Amino acid sequence: MARRVGLTGGIASGKSTVSARLAELGAVVIDYDRLAREVVEPGSPALDLIAERFGADVIAPDGTLVRPALGAIVFADPSALKDLEAITHPAIRGLAAAREQGAGPDAIVVHDNPLLVEMGAAAACDVVIVVDVPEQLQVDRMVRDRQMTEQDARARIAAQASREQRLAVADVVIENTGTLEQLSARIDEVWKDLVEPSAR
Repeated sequence: MARRVGLTGGIASGKSTVSARLAELGAVVIDYDRLAREVVEPGSPALDLIAERFGADVIAPDGTLVRPALGAIVFADPSALKDLEAITHPAIRGLAAAREQGAGPDAIVVHDNPLLVEMGAAAACDVVIVVDVPEQLQVDRMVRDRQMTEQDARARIAAQASREQRLAVADVVIENTGTLEQLSARIDEVWKDLVEPSAR
């Protein structure tokens, strides 16, 4: 039976760096950001439902989703975000389950999911890892690395589960306030703990 590990963290927490390192160490990583793109490809049932709910302005002439236009709607309106999640989350769950099935019985399968808490998926994991940083550091990183305004950065953070909600479901916390070397060493420690129970 594959070991199911949930990996989550707020925007700009460094979760992607953790995910990439776990993949290097041998984890089978299921990237939910990638799944979220796959389920809204042209011709997909989810994209048709999005067009129906949010209008033609969120679909480009070539049939692809206009993410900035959709983002502007859902990040400003919690009920619109809920409607979007009701369309995309079931499709994403289905794809993730299919990927996990293909991973093999001895795999450590990491569900790299920024919305693990919001999707109610933490309870289905054997271990939940949360990458944690203070909110101000998230804001600073988004302003510096993604050229966001502070207001936009805070709106993105507010649209996700709170830091407290994530920490409440954590079995393992990886603090990412130090250097890349410190982060790498901590990930390696966590991996060792994940591997040893499956070897027994």
